[in-house]
Amino acid sequence: MPAEDCRHLVPTRVWDLPTRLFHGLLAAAVIGLVITGVTGGNAIEWHMRLGVAVGALLVFRILWGLLGGRWSRFTSFVYAPAAVGRYLRGQPRPTDRFDVGHNPLGSLSVFGLLAVLALQVATGLVADDEIATTGPLNRFVSGATASLATGWHKGYGQWLIYALVGLHVAAIVFYVTRKKQDLLRPMWHGNKLLPPGTPASADHLRSRLLATVLLAACGAAGVWVYRLG
Repeated sequence: MPAEDCRHLVPTRVWDLPTRLFHGLLAAAVIGLVITGVTGGNAIEWHMRLGVAVGALLVFRILWGLLGGRWSRFTSFVYAPAAVGRYLRGQPRPTDRFDVGHNPLGSLSVFGLLAVLALQVATGLVADDEIATTGPLNRFVSGATASLATGWHKGYGQWLIYALVGLHVAAIVFYVTRKKQDLLRPMWHGNKLLPPGTPASADHLRSRLLATVLLAACGAAGVWVYRLG
């Protein structure tokens, strides 16, 4: 962006604090899942705990996608095929706000990663390694279902997550190096330089208290599920 245009941009709150904390906690939990899954042995107990934690975080994100700040809500980054086409052609309409939150390709990446993580958690909850470890919900499904879930969880599921995480990281690097758009710092402090008048996300005390209540409820549900095992 030309320097003369940058002078007319103002800091605008895009990512509210609950969304930023969700991203950080989810990234840490997924890294922990990979480490404990590869380590095996006694680390599997922590693998299950982290898996349940990821499930609780995903439920929170679904709720926050309905109740959170403007640019954290799903309605802000669910795009019609026509909008995706305009983005790919580089012909946005004046009403398109592809430069604020998630652009169309970014939104597809986000939804894809959340869906695959949810499937991985769900299969882990009912999995059975037929040695010493079963998921906390294993007793509620048939042996055939548990076997199918275990095969996905230990096979295609984990490799699909690796691929999507790698794609996510590659996209960030591409935007930083080629398009000169820093996607990391706005996610750290919440603000992004945008044209005056761009609607901001709510990030006040009441919103943060609501997020705290929702996260606590999701965490309590996760503990309950874990103790079923």
